[in-house]
Amino acid sequence: MAEQQGSQFHTLILMPSGRHGSVEQGTTLLEAARTLGVEIESICGGRQTCNKCLVRIEDGYFDKHKIRSSEAHITPPSQKEMQLLDELGVKDLRMSCSAQVLGDLLVTVPEESQAQKQIIRKTVGERVIEVKPIVRQVYIEVDRAELGEHRGDWGRIQSALADQWDLNDLQIAPNALQHLQQTLREGEWKVTAVLWNDREVLDLQPGYHEGAYGLAVDIGSTTVAAYLCDLRTGAVLSTASAMNPQVSYGEDLMSRISYTSTHPKGLQTLHTAVIDVINKLAAQAARDAKVPKRAIYEIVCVGNTTMVHIFLNIPPKELGEAPFALANRDAYDLKARDLGLRVHLEANLHVLPAQAGHVGADNVGVLLAEAPFLKDKIVLTIDIGTNAEIVLSSKEWMYSASSPTGPAFEGGQISSGMRAAPGAIERVRIDRETKQPNFQVIGEERWSEDWGLSPDAGLEAQPKHLAAGICGSGIIEAVSELFLAGLLTADGRFDPREGTDRLQWDEDRKKGAYILATAEQSASGKPILITQEDIRNIQLAKAALYAGAKLLLMHSRVSQVDEILLAGAFGSYIDPMHAMVLGLIPDCALEDVHAVGNAAGDGARIALLNGEKRVLAQQIARQVRYIETAVDQDFQAEFVKAIHIPHQEDEFPHLKEILPLKTASAPLKRTRRYSRSRK
Repeated sequence: MAEQQGSQFHTLILMPSGRHGSVEQGTTLLEAARTLGVEIESICGGRQTCNKCLVRIEDGYFDKHKIRSSEAHITPPSQKEMQLLDELGVKDLRMSCSAQVLGDLLVTVPEESQAQKQIIRKTVGERVIEVKPIVRQVYIEVDRAELGEHRGDWGRIQSALADQWDLNDLQIAPNALQHLQQTLREGEWKVTAVLWNDREVLDLQPGYHEGAYGLAVDIGSTTVAAYLCDLRTGAVLSTASAMNPQVSYGEDLMSRISYTSTHPKGLQTLHTAVIDVINKLAAQAARDAKVPKRAIYEIVCVGNTTMVHIFLNIPPKELGEAPFALANRDAYDLKARDLGLRVHLEANLHVLPAQAGHVGADNVGVLLAEAPFLKDKIVLTIDIGTNAEIVLSSKEWMYSASSPTGPAFEGGQISSGMRAAPGAIERVRIDRETKQPNFQVIGEERWSEDWGLSPDAGLEAQPKHLAAGICGSGIIEAVSELFLAGLLTADGRFDPREGTDRLQWDEDRKKGAYILATAEQSASGKPILITQEDIRNIQLAKAALYAGAKLLLMHSRVSQVDEILLAGAFGSYIDPMHAMVLGLIPDCALEDVHAVGNAAGDGARIALLNGEKRVLAQQIARQVRYIETAVDQDFQAEFVKAIHIPHQEDEFPHLKEILPLKTASAPLKRTRRYSRSRK
């Protein structure tokens, strides 16, 4: 305890943060904690209403801090506090807004009482997000209207916000203003205000009220995913996803750009389709979480540049030809209702910034989520889809590019291709000696060699799903396994010298096909084949991606990557070894190739839950140096070399024990090396 200018001060230590300092006697723990930089949850502003500011007073002598802490060192609970604590069923906690400091204290702030919660759950693990949302709720008590006092009810609310929360110069949304007087009187002059960026009152609710939610949306070319989050806690309450209905009008970006240009109502058709699906996902997510859709006060969206243009009803024509100009590169805020999004009438829509060309807000979201630019290594980040977005980064620089891989990796342009669904072949192994396949389908744990298909087999031996087709991860493994088994030459042709009943040929023996699943193993009763055309389409797709990555290596003048991050739903399911054997990704230690899930969606969620990260996203978009593959003079040459399996020239030392020493077409040559310095 110390004396300072006639006042008594006491030592306060807050755990688990470890913050400590001297606080004046009589200060509430809530105020003292904020003075020391520890934010304790308090929606009601210290009026013993929200019950969120609970803390624990630790008792005893703490030698490390040289203080004795005791319940006697705070004011006793009032009758109101004791009643509230009894209703909550807690005996060892105090309300920090009520308890005043009388002596030295060591106080524990439980995680549920911390205003900046850290751990956000996701389906593939945990991600640390500091929760500082743009939208928040505050509880205020407003002066009643009286004769002779002419401020108006909005003026009285402004005064309450200024006096009780130090919030000044706020605007009020029109819909909130229309219901302001009714809400005030219904709440007996006590209301909860929903604020956006501490600048605008979006909504007013009578009395004390909890419940402000946000929606993070990833508009992918193939799939649209939405995450409904509690803006106070950061928790993901529900997720919903659906196929992007625009697929019906074109599987790749260029075909959709063309559709908007060649059809009189093409843009409106595609725009309406994506708005409708987001509205459906918002309704589904709200329904699953049992929250009202009108309580969604903000939406944050990411997507590639074409998807964002169409979403915002901007003609994407300029993205279809050089110089691939964007309508807007920066982040953008507007009212969600202006696009026809059916959430709260005053909800804000935030779209993350783009980089350039065809590297858009989704890639910025990936970088925001994974932060490869903070690592002390060379990191290659790839978001694989119909348009692959690639970033090569170090602590000093970032280069990005896009490659038009097309729909082959998602089952498109493959003779038996299909989306990932029950019955889709997703894993493939081919015996190196017998050349016989063994595969696994989605929805069936057993591999095909363990299926019981004979009439004598019991029901328990029957597979839940027969093979219906092959999805993206399956086709990558199939082509890689065909190469490793010696059935494919390095240029992607079936080798006619290999004798196996699994290979069938046309009359001229020029085009072959491999029988992956027999008629008995197939749901259609017809064999599932890997054709020469399938192989070629995969080669073209993987060559485009590899050539894009190679260009970034050349521009940054580095010879080797230290880590590869595979983002996107597809990236989460492909096997790194098979992807490298195919030549989809450059050489790297296999243990340093990591799938990071839907990182673009995670980035949208981070920007939804932390307004400060939106500033970082803008900085990221400006700092990345974009390489335009379509006009780069080296792209075509690198593309041609990358068509070979795994590559015409580049070595893959980390696959030394896996790759054949010599391919059927040509020996692998030494790759051209670059210095590891910045250009």
